[in-house]
Amino acid sequence: MATWDDVDRLGAGLPGTERVVKRDAREWGVKGKAYAWERPLRKGDLEALGAAAPEGDVLAVRVPDVGAKEALLADDPAVFFTTPHFNGYPAILVRLADIDVETLEETLVEGWLCRVPKRVGREFLEQRGSSSSA
Repeated sequence: MATWDDVDRLGAGLPGTERVVKRDAREWGVKGKAYAWERPLRKGDLEALGAAAPEGDVLAVRVPDVGAKEALLADDPAVFFTTPHFNGYPAILVRLADIDVETLEETLVEGWLCRVPKRVGREFLEQRGSSSSA
């Protein structure tokens, strides 16, 4: 089970991440481009999801493309979901209480990689790879 504190901690570990609050919701981004944000379900979301609407905190995370989104939805529908509002948009919704911290970290890194310059992403992944093999 992950928390907003986990999102804050993991986001802080990604170079260039800025945490801001917009319209009473937390957002994590790089140079003004959000890669993750707090996304409470709205009336239309609740109507569309019906009984499948999750209770609790929802995090939205940018993904590389709609194909990656579809793969996540198929891989773990207990954690990842979407609403009609996000149809055709490369972002996934996450049931924060149902995601483990390791998967949350992977998801945030993927979102972050969508927003940083490729060079920064490569350097980060190279550093991460060398530190995990030490």
